[in-house]
Amino acid sequence: MTGAARYDEIADFYEAGWTDAIEDPASLRLLDLLGPVEGRRVLEIACGHGRISRALARRGAEVLGADISAVLIGKARAAERDEPLGIRYEHADVTRPGPLDPGPFDAVVCSFGLSDIDDLDGAVATAAGALRPGGVFACSILHPCFPGGRGVSGSWGERYHAEGWWRADGELSALRRQVGANHRTLSTYLNTFRRHGLWLDELAEPEPAAGWAERRPDAARFPVFLVMRCVK
Repeated sequence: MTGAARYDEIADFYEAGWTDAIEDPASLRLLDLLGPVEGRRVLEIACGHGRISRALARRGAEVLGADISAVLIGKARAAERDEPLGIRYEHADVTRPGPLDPGPFDAVVCSFGLSDIDDLDGAVATAAGALRPGGVFACSILHPCFPGGRGVSGSWGERYHAEGWWRADGELSALRRQVGANHRTLSTYLNTFRRHGLWLDELAEPEPAAGWAERRPDAARFPVFLVMRCVK
């Protein structure tokens, strides 16, 4: 099943669960690492239904959002019609060159989308190619080293070093039970960024929200989220 089909089938669930209220620590840290975006051109890859794109536009950015899921892009475009923010959304496979505006962009952002993309190298190549020299690539992911906890699946299936797509089974891992994820080691992420000329500039490991941690105390003992900023 492709990434498009995975999210096309659960688009209503995803839209309802991840709203425009940007309150989770990982998303807040992601926006913080991007810095001021007013007047800047920003590309969001794997934008889904557009919640981060809208947050950026409300901060004054000129935003292009792209996603492989036609259903989620349809929801993003519907939100733009209801509340025009000047965002352009493209239904596109960001791992392949061609359909996106070539830029240059001042920043490229990816919020929890890299593990949904089967071709990491292709996505990072697109991100790096779209950036101007000195531009910023910022992304958030479930921490590759997160082992999970009672009812919460970790970042990998059988073992940390076994990379590849897998499906979570934790009862509290509602999204990843449905769409699965691509697990990669931390070194794979960083080496892929470096191979495409993206230098790690800042790394953050925000703690989960207090309510999340209270319901999952054993899982909250470990690093859950990883947010990175790279410079081209």
